[in-house]
Amino acid sequence: MDPVVIPILVAAIVVVFLVAAAVRIVPQARRYNIERFGRYRRTLQPGLNFVLPVADRVNTKLDVREQVYSSDPKPVITEDNLVVNIDTVLYYQITDPRAAAYEVADYLQAIDQLTVTTLRNVIGSMDLEQTLTSREEINTRLRTVLDEATGKWGIRVNRVEIKAIDPPNTIKEAMEKQMRAERDKRAAILHAEGERQAKILTAEGTKQKDILEAQGTQQAMILRADGEAKAVERVFQAVHRNNADPKILAYKYLETLPHLAKSDNNTFWVIPGELTEAVRTVTSAFGDHSTLGLPKTAQPEEAPPAGADGTPDEAPVLGAGSVPALDAAAAADEVAKQADAAVSDAKAEAEAARTPQVPGRGQTSAGS
Repeated sequence: MDPVVIPILVAAIVVVFLVAAAVRIVPQARRYNIERFGRYRRTLQPGLNFVLPVADRVNTKLDVREQVYSSDPKPVITEDNLVVNIDTVLYYQITDPRAAAYEVADYLQAIDQLTVTTLRNVIGSMDLEQTLTSREEINTRLRTVLDEATGKWGIRVNRVEIKAIDPPNTIKEAMEKQMRAERDKRAAILHAEGERQAKILTAEGTKQKDILEAQGTQQAMILRADGEAKAVERVFQAVHRNNADPKILAYKYLETLPHLAKSDNNTFWVIPGELTEAVRTVTSAFGDHSTLGLPKTAQPEEAPPAGADGTPDEAPVLGAGSVPALDAAAAADEVAKQADAAVSDAKAEAEAARTPQVPGRGQTSAGS
């Protein structure tokens, strides 16, 4: 080989090596920290970049996109001395690659430890009930503390979320029993409220029903009484307008007595004990005593009673064409007799209606 060619090849290889070492291509959303002779020089941006070969080198390659970091469950003691395991999720983003590389040795470990200490401070001032119900407050306080601490590290904490809060198993069982008791209590209360409301509605309905029935009965009784009053008034007016004879009134009163015994359902019937007095009262109330006299036929005159000296007393003087008249007492006695006869007839008819007719031994049927 020609001795001149060898140096040329060596020089070409060196030039290619130097050119490759001087060119740096940075991907999108990446940042490269460049050191020159061990000292930070600059940060390469995405795209084609040139560096000084041999003197410059890439120290750290950082991803500036938002990152998600999930920590392991950490034990935390609450204010009421209960140990709970809390698992957190951290969303962060590198805003200053130089500070993230040179201000902290391991920013993930630093963020994790800072999260644990902040959680213990926050949860230590809360009891278990507040811890389980105040997640939003815990997240806000964690984000504020972490954002202040990681600002000088070139990292911005966007969100901090509590992924899980795990109390001890005994506390879980007690909480389940409490929740079950609360649900049973609410169910019993709702059931009692429902029964109370149902009873109230039923009572109100019964009350309205009784009121309406009473009002209906009242209206019916009023209308019935009005009808009976109008009927009696019409009968009374008809009787007085037609000027009925007392004998007719007494006859109509007695005419109703036989109807009492004609009912098949009656086993006994009652006749007023004061029937004669009632007839006398009716007759005396409606009758004209002058109309109850004897018929104007010739009546045999009886001899007047003798006086103390054997001479007859002075007979009453009668006017021309007049006949002696019966007084009210005689008319009442006559009507009472008629009433007794009507009662006897009614009793006989009632007995005959209840007693079947059985032919005697000596009697034969009409066809024999």
